[in-house]
Amino acid sequence: MKTAIIFVLAYLLGSIPSGIWIGKFFFKKDIREFGSHSSGTTNTFRVLGKPAGFVVFAMDLLKGSLATLLPTLFHVDINPLWFGLVAVVGHTLPIFAGFKGGKAVATSAGMLLAFAPLFFFYSLTFFLIVLYITSMVSAASIASAIFVTLSSIILPFIWPTILPTFNLLLTVICFALTCYIVYRHRENIQRIKAGNENRVSFGLNKKVK
Repeated sequence: MKTAIIFVLAYLLGSIPSGIWIGKFFFKKDIREFGSHSSGTTNTFRVLGKPAGFVVFAMDLLKGSLATLLPTLFHVDINPLWFGLVAVVGHTLPIFAGFKGGKAVATSAGMLLAFAPLFFFYSLTFFLIVLYITSMVSAASIASAIFVTLSSIILPFIWPTILPTFNLLLTVICFALTCYIVYRHRENIQRIKAGNENRVSFGLNKKVK
């Protein structure tokens, strides 16, 4: 019963629709009605501005981290990745937002931060490099998801300081999330191919105001 309650708690944490709540409470806007119509971090930056975007990013990241730490906090002997994954499911299918949520990137990153901090910062560095080169959050998100999955296999053998041991569950979850992230970014991929994907005001190809 205790374990079931904690899994429910992880899902409810993931279901907190950060972008929607911040938009409605502080800006009187439903961000799903603007921009890309997404409730995620990128659209929050686009519609509500940088301060709100950073707050939503932090909240979505924290959801994944806190959920992953639940078995430690409640002394449950289950791989914490399961709880992080449930939070990601909550983020993508939130009960508080009609089961229509974000693209899983920030909450997945939060799970990684709690489970393997050095691996998280290693992956974040790659994300920022790709973002700087492309000035596209979508491209950085897709590339990073693939990079994380491959790194989860390779790093334990070539750079164990970052990821000491191979964890099959981590690799399987990373692969599943990569497939989901690519699927959710399918429209972005089409825009990237067409050369008209949205760009941010950062990097070598940044949007000109």
